[in-house]
Amino acid sequence: MARAPFKIAGAEIAAGSRQTVEVPVAKLYTHTPLHIPVEVVHGRREGPVLLVCAAIHGDEIAGVEIIRRVLRHSSLRQLRGTLIAVPIVNIFGFLQRTRYLPDRRDLNRCFPGSETGSLGGRIAYLFRTQIMENVTHIIDLHTGAIHRFNLPQIRAELNNPQTALIAEAFGAPVILNASLREGTLREYADSQGIPVITFEGGEALRFDEVVISSGARGVARVMRTLEMLPTKAGRPKPRKRSEVAASSNWVRSDTDGILRSIVRLGQRVRKGQKLAVVADPFGQMETPLVTPYAGIVIGMANLPLVNEGEAVFHIARFEELGEAEKAMDYFRSSMEPETTENTVPVHPWEEPEK
Repeated sequence: MARAPFKIAGAEIAAGSRQTVEVPVAKLYTHTPLHIPVEVVHGRREGPVLLVCAAIHGDEIAGVEIIRRVLRHSSLRQLRGTLIAVPIVNIFGFLQRTRYLPDRRDLNRCFPGSETGSLGGRIAYLFRTQIMENVTHIIDLHTGAIHRFNLPQIRAELNNPQTALIAEAFGAPVILNASLREGTLREYADSQGIPVITFEGGEALRFDEVVISSGARGVARVMRTLEMLPTKAGRPKPRKRSEVAASSNWVRSDTDGILRSIVRLGQRVRKGQKLAVVADPFGQMETPLVTPYAGIVIGMANLPLVNEGEAVFHIARFEELGEAEKAMDYFRSSMEPETTENTVPVHPWEEPEK
C-alpha cells in the first residue's frame, strides 16, 4: 500500500515527491505578504519526520547555506521518512539582517507562543502548530552572535537517550550538555518528548566553509543514524568524533581597551594561561587576560575593541581534557577538503554544480 501524503500548513505532499510550501506569517506596512518557506521531501517508505531549521535569529545565516546543501543532494531520492527543511524561520530578521523581530523580541524566547500575543508569540505559535506538529526529531541550526565566532558544537539536554544518540551522530567535536532555557524552541520540543539538538558554529552574517561543511555533514550523519538515508554496505563504524563538556564558562575582560588574542579557536588551554592582552591605544598599559579554567576554546570575540566585563573567550571544560583534545585533532583532520585535479576543494556532502 502506498504511503499516505504528508500534510503540513494546509498542503499535501505525495509520497516520493517534494514540494515548497509557503506558510503565511504576516504583512509588511506596504501590505506585502510575508511567508516562511518550507521544503518538504516526503519519502516513499515510512520513517522519522526530521525538521531541520535555521535563522530563528535572523542574522544567523550559515544554517541557510547548510540546508541548501542538504536539499540538493542526490541521496534524498532514496529518503525513508520525511524531511522538513525551514531555512529561514525569522523572515523579518533575515530581511533586516538582524537577530531580532521588529519589536526587538528574540523569537527563540517566545515558544510555545500565543495566537493572540506579541508578534514573536504569534510567529512561534504559527511555527509550532503549522510546521512542528508532526515532527519526530529536530536539528536547530545557529551561529555565534555578531562579532563572536563559535567552534562547531552541539548543545543538547542529554538525559533523553534519543537526543544523546543524534547529538553524538552529528559529529561536532564538542557536545555541551546544556540546560534548557525557557521560551526556546529546544525547551518546548523537549517538553513534548521530541529529541532536539542545537548546532552552533561560525558567526552571524558570515559564511565559513568549515562550519557550513561540518553542519551539512552532521545533518547527513544524523539522517543515516535514523536510517532515513542509505549507508554503504561494509562501511566501517567511524571512531568517536565528539566529547561531552561537563560545563562551560566565559572569560571576561577586566579592563577596557584594544584586545590582542594569543590563543586560537579550538585550542586547549591550561588554568592560569594568558589568552590575550588588553592595551590602551598608546600601548602604555597592557593587561593580560588569564583564564581561571582549563579546557578548550569553543567561542571567542572577533572585534578587538572590548569593554570591562565583556565576554571574550568561551571555555568548555571536560573531565578528560586529553580526550577532548584528540576529538579536536580528529575534527581538524576530517575537515580537510578533498581536491580535484584542478585543486578545487570538494566536500563530500556538496555535489559539484551541474
